[in-house]
Amino acid sequence: MIPSVGLDPLASLLAPPPNETPQQKAARERAEAEARKVSEAIDEQIRQERIAMRKRGPVKVLLLGQSESGKSSTIKNFQLRYARDQWIAERRSWRTVVYLNLVRNIVEVLDMLVQAMEAKGNGRRSTSSADAADSDRERRSQSSNNNKFSDKYSLLKLRLAPLRSVLTDLERRVGPGSQEVSSASSPTSERPMPFGRESGVGSSSSNGRKVDKRRPSTRDGWTGSSKMQRDDYDEVTDILLACKDDMKNLWEDPLVQEILSQRKVRIEDSSGFFLNDIDRIVSRDYEPSDDDVVRARLRSVGVQEHKFTVAADQGREWIMYDLEGTRSMRASWAPFFDDVNAIIFLAPISCFDEQLREDRNVNRLEDSLQLWRTVCSSRILAKTQIILFLNKCDILRNKLQRGVSVKTHVPSFGDRKNDAATAMKYFQHHFKEIFKASSPEPRSLFAYFTSVVDTKATAATLTMVQDSVLRQSLHTARLV
Repeated sequence: MIPSVGLDPLASLLAPPPNETPQQKAARERAEAEARKVSEAIDEQIRQERIAMRKRGPVKVLLLGQSESGKSSTIKNFQLRYARDQWIAERRSWRTVVYLNLVRNIVEVLDMLVQAMEAKGNGRRSTSSADAADSDRERRSQSSNNNKFSDKYSLLKLRLAPLRSVLTDLERRVGPGSQEVSSASSPTSERPMPFGRESGVGSSSSNGRKVDKRRPSTRDGWTGSSKMQRDDYDEVTDILLACKDDMKNLWEDPLVQEILSQRKVRIEDSSGFFLNDIDRIVSRDYEPSDDDVVRARLRSVGVQEHKFTVAADQGREWIMYDLEGTRSMRASWAPFFDDVNAIIFLAPISCFDEQLREDRNVNRLEDSLQLWRTVCSSRILAKTQIILFLNKCDILRNKLQRGVSVKTHVPSFGDRKNDAATAMKYFQHHFKEIFKASSPEPRSLFAYFTSVVDTKATAATLTMVQDSVLRQSLHTARLV
């Protein structure tokens, strides 16, 4: 049978049975009333949860860790995931920083070549960054280099000289974030690291805070948006294009690689390494990719504030603070501890054989462990969720594959297998033991092995971080 035109199909489903008795009708109406009560109760619960969510305000997350631990790269991953439109709008402005990183890479390599050439001319060993313990080996290898230098290298030195002025100009444009901290410029590097109320810092959430709330691409005055800056880009690009072949020849030269190897210099492992991308980057139509932006090195200066809207958290705002990690700046972290929801602590475990830039007498892994212990033991953070990123696992893996021995730099590693999986597990165990022993009260630790320059792998980690922070936030509000 063809249904009548205009008949509501739902009306027939909702209509009472045609032969319903008075008793059946009363029972049905009671059931419908009960169902309405349940539905209204659920709606009211949702409404109250939303009100509570708004009252709680934004989720606040601190990123802590020593300088060059990967905090800024982690922030970039959050931006890439939760502020995509802004990320795309600002991505081109990172071209300046990528150029800065590339030119600095070249100048560093060129400086080492020049030192080796001058050492030959003076008949003495050049001053280098190699440890004193390697002096005999370098002296022997130096004699083998003395006869290898030719006019080719003098010509390279001459032809690449314009890059030094380009580097100075790019550093001026980028601002303070372009400068790395060194031991000579950090006389307060041995200052103790006090935190929170224990050090006499006030408990007011705004006390002592100095936050740069400007957008990342403008925080140091570089935007890439004006005509003058476009002209500057063209000028820099012209010089880079003129030096392109010489830059490649310098980096790929066997003797240059031998010099770097003698000095135990691995520029490939440093932040902002782009020497393998010269062909792609040195181009008039170059536009930074997402990976380029994440890899680009720009030192955090002071405290940078970043805001995101997280859809999975009912559109709630998350505020993340990227705190400068140099030793002299760590005392300024304390005012941010009072009302923070979570801390993401980044510990680069690849740096077991490295020293701090600001104090060459301090091992980076040892410094990271001491900083971790201080954060975990802070009473003001006793109820704060702590998330640990054991970072730069990709660099650790590459180091161990090259034959670098963990035991040589970390004697307690003993005779364990010198591979990435064993070393990662060993370092993780130490961080967990410190957390357990130092925490003022029992709490859970979320630890992840990361390589934050790997955007795809980090995206999965960020999802887990988001879920754990959300669960803790709801638990704190007594909603679960």
